[in-house]
Amino acid sequence: MSTQPLPLDGITVVAVEQAVSAPFATRQLADLGARVIKVERPDGGDFARGYDTAAAGLASHFVWCNRGKESLAVDLKDPRGIGIVRRLVADADVFVQNLAQGAAARLGLDAATLCAAHPRLIAVDISGYGAGGPYAHKRAYDMLVQCESGLVSVTGTPEQPVKAGIPAADIAAAMYAYAGVLAALVRRGTTGRGGPVEISMLESLAEWMGHPLHHAMHGGESPARTGVAHAVIAPYDAYATADGGQVLLSVQNDREWRRLAQQVLGRPELADDPSFATNTARVEHREKTDAVVGEALAVLTAAEAVARLEEAGIACARLNTLTDLAAHPQLAARERWREVASPVGPLRAMLPPVTFPDAAESAVMGAVPALGAHTDAILREAGLGAAEVAALRDAGVVV
Repeated sequence: MSTQPLPLDGITVVAVEQAVSAPFATRQLADLGARVIKVERPDGGDFARGYDTAAAGLASHFVWCNRGKESLAVDLKDPRGIGIVRRLVADADVFVQNLAQGAAARLGLDAATLCAAHPRLIAVDISGYGAGGPYAHKRAYDMLVQCESGLVSVTGTPEQPVKAGIPAADIAAAMYAYAGVLAALVRRGTTGRGGPVEISMLESLAEWMGHPLHHAMHGGESPARTGVAHAVIAPYDAYATADGGQVLLSVQNDREWRRLAQQVLGRPELADDPSFATNTARVEHREKTDAVVGEALAVLTAAEAVARLEEAGIACARLNTLTDLAAHPQLAARERWREVASPVGPLRAMLPPVTFPDAAESAVMGAVPALGAHTDAILREAGLGAAEVAALRDAGVVV
């Protein structure tokens, strides 16, 4: 079988980015073969570099979102720094930024300005709440947008709403930005023109709120917070096992309940019991339903519970920790782990979910860059001589 290049081989992306939303979007592009030039401030770079030191001394957010990029450290407050970025953008296919609302426009790096100057350029503005409206200039950190979008209101227990354990608003915006770039590249292949792309964190996460949002808008009330249980299906919850584990199971219809009662619970009489025979009855008697399921699984180890449930054809899963995920047998069997280079040595990383079996390589999976690691090479490529680069470095414009 002949091998193909990765889909974005030959595409150049310039990104003035920080934190998660834009960096995670451009990392997807880098994984698929694009060259991504990450523009960072000289005094510390992307502030996500300082979030923690959990990844062998590097910040876990930064390692996750920035592999495979080239780091250019340049001061955008200096006209010479802006000139360098504009020179790079003139030769780029894609530009992405997620600066504070209005900052890119003040620098002349907003999508509308850049696309007017470069008709083939695809320029992406990522913001918290969008370019207009009363929230346009409101600070938009991930947890704040999770609250504004209603996600926190439907997540947690009946007693306590909680935020998602991952930066859901950032990730939602990143994935729509990624998809927007791919769509714009397809359109450019047809029309020859790029254009601006606008993404807001609030609108991205509001789209993900589809089921509970429609439930509330059209049904009159929001779905109840039920922890890991399901608001309208029972049994559908995590149950403790004898070895301290937890196993989640889901009964989707009354046929499955019959099999669960007979083959796992050892209570065949519950199959036709009016309190349990239908999902409506089981939801109405949720406490009793959970009690009989919990009693049966409490005497089994997690492995025994999963084996019995699978033999009965009942959907189930272990309630894994992140350590469990890192050692997950399915990921190991499918060879989803790689090592990527970094300033502190090789780090374990997962292949991106989008893979192309006919490509010469599954994904680029390039190194996590040190701040300014590629400054000299990028400036030379942009046509600056050694004396010019030295003068910029002496002036603190680049590092």
